[in-house]
Amino acid sequence: MGIPGDPAYLAKQRAELLRFARGAQHPLGFGWLTGDGTLDPTRPVELWITCRMTHIFALGALVDEPPLVGGADRRDLLALTAHGVRSIKGPLRDQEYGGWFSAVDAEGPVDASKRAYAHAFVVLAAASAVQAGAAGGDALLEAALDVSLRHFWDEETGLSVEDWDRSWIALDPYRGVNANMHTVEAYLAAGDVTGDPAWHQRAGRIARHVVAWAAGNDWRIPEHFDESWTPLLDFNRDRPADPFRPYGATVGHGLEWARLLLAVEDALGAESASAAANFREAAIALYDRAITDGWAVDGADGFVYTTDWAGNPVVRERMHWVAAEAANIATVLHRVSGDERYTADAAAWWAYIDRYLVDHQHGSWHHELDPQNHPSTTVWSGKPDVYHAYQAALLPELPLAPSFAGALSSRP
Repeated sequence: MGIPGDPAYLAKQRAELLRFARGAQHPLGFGWLTGDGTLDPTRPVELWITCRMTHIFALGALVDEPPLVGGADRRDLLALTAHGVRSIKGPLRDQEYGGWFSAVDAEGPVDASKRAYAHAFVVLAAASAVQAGAAGGDALLEAALDVSLRHFWDEETGLSVEDWDRSWIALDPYRGVNANMHTVEAYLAAGDVTGDPAWHQRAGRIARHVVAWAAGNDWRIPEHFDESWTPLLDFNRDRPADPFRPYGATVGHGLEWARLLLAVEDALGAESASAAANFREAAIALYDRAITDGWAVDGADGFVYTTDWAGNPVVRERMHWVAAEAANIATVLHRVSGDERYTADAAAWWAYIDRYLVDHQHGSWHHELDPQNHPSTTVWSGKPDVYHAYQAALLPELPLAPSFAGALSSRP
């Protein structure tokens, strides 16, 4: 397959991940895949997974590479993207109150709450579908941006609120950085597609808050807040391995935010040179903190999931998405700085990914490893998500741009 991380290796990874991901197709959207790539019949169709898969299939269609035997070509990938768009506009859409259900099954909504995290992925999926030319993408993007501005974006604070009930009456007092991180990603993509700089500016407003919070906390990002945006540093101390809201500092989010800050820097361009310089400095600080706190700190290679506020490991399982984001940000930092240490880091992260995370027997990547780097299921079961892995295999081939689809569509 080539040397881990080199162009031939990455191309093979992209093709294999798309082949695996197509097994997620479900009449209602895209379902939860087990370790061997079959649909888990015990789980509903979830909005965030359907949106992530739609986004990835759109990227695959834009890349337009030769498929593996049994894989998907551009026509197949466009059809899968269109299926995702129809599902988001159809069974996952709340036709009565607007917005999207969090999860549905054949009987209807299983979770009717309206979550900022999943709604951000509706925007991302729609933006990527538009770039790929998938049927229905434009109408979906218009609806998704309207819902995002109407219900989640808080113009006064320059941040996204979190969770609503189905009828948009009761707003949860919890506020979170994770949903805001993916809102940044979504707004960058929306700005690329629509040409409206307001979306990039909104992403920049969120990013500035996160930089300030991280800088004031030794570059460990506070994740959880109350409704007045006061940090809740002990939140979920009794549930430290929560998959979406764990206690403490999330090592992978430091890496992911570092990459997004550089994307915001690129989006804002000369409009805000001082802010852009601040974003670059912050990205380096976040990267250094995440590597120091997270990599091989307990006797074995791999990034721990979380630490306490002094940098001590809390949840020591290794998540696939953290290694993917480490490879991403190392690649981007080398691009913007020219520092060869980041090239060496990226090579090290890809060697780890290939040795431990890539499932060379069943396909895709193991989503979680134990502290000895054996597959485990403490936080995640199955392999429901190729989003981080596919983007990691794609990013080294792209020019620096605010969004993946935007970079692909601007290639010669």
